[in-house]
Amino acid sequence: MRHLMSPMDFTVQELDTLFDLASSIEKNPAKYAHACDGKILATCFYEPSTRTRLSFESAMLRLGGQVLGFSDASSSSASKGESVSDTIRVISGYADICAMRHPKEGAPMVAAEKSDIPVINAGDGGHHHPTQTLTDLLTIRSLKGHIENFTIGLCGDLKFGRTVHSLIKALVRYPGIRFVFISPEELRVPDYITDMLKANDIPYEEVIRLENVMPELDFLYMTRVQRERFFNEEDYVRLKDFYILDTAKMELAKKDMLVLHPLPRVNEISVEVDEDPRAAYFKQAKYGVYVRMALILTLLNITV
Repeated sequence: MRHLMSPMDFTVQELDTLFDLASSIEKNPAKYAHACDGKILATCFYEPSTRTRLSFESAMLRLGGQVLGFSDASSSSASKGESVSDTIRVISGYADICAMRHPKEGAPMVAAEKSDIPVINAGDGGHHHPTQTLTDLLTIRSLKGHIENFTIGLCGDLKFGRTVHSLIKALVRYPGIRFVFISPEELRVPDYITDMLKANDIPYEEVIRLENVMPELDFLYMTRVQRERFFNEEDYVRLKDFYILDTAKMELAKKDMLVLHPLPRVNEISVEVDEDPRAAYFKQAKYGVYVRMALILTLLNITV
């Protein structure tokens, strides 16, 4: 039995196989429409989510399976004090696979250690969000044809953004990747990330002004400033509108640069950018269903 706690749990070769499967599903969904007949996915979400939870549910339903679960800790026995390890032991008797989101870092790992079914980390605090990373990598590969030799700008909340941390760790395994970190001083990428890049001779630079680096980017990965990760409202209000991507900034970019965003968007990308053919974030959300379908099949050892 295998779990997914981090994007590093899969080798690059295993990721290629997973992405090939996701691409096959995209091209021929009818072939996989009954692959999970009789299987049940449990979605245990201890904090709010729209895209991740619904994309997991959509993925399982599109495979012919069924879904049960909860969308908030208050609607689970966690509100009565039940531990994560007890919850997953119970869920193991109800479902065949589990996707878990939790505000505490490491909680899905605790569940995996006690589980009798595969557990997928659907986000744990500011730590990891591996299925978003798989979505990001599949989007890059699908739209560009490969994942190597790109300059990738990551903009916004690079301190608390788990999607950013997971993506950086995954991308360092591909050749020719260069990072540009765009953030205010208070939201800079953590030292452990830059230490890792230095140790592996991965080129990066840290800047504050987005306009200064737009012309050199192949991808711009925008993130929102996350209110739920801040300790006080004053800091959040001061930083939430630090970056707003608009058509004027897009005019500085390459003709084939693509804009990604894990969503939800607040106002860091102006709605006017949605009409730009380089805006790929809604396609990205759709790829999230295909990659989660492929992941479910892989962890359940189902071949079609």
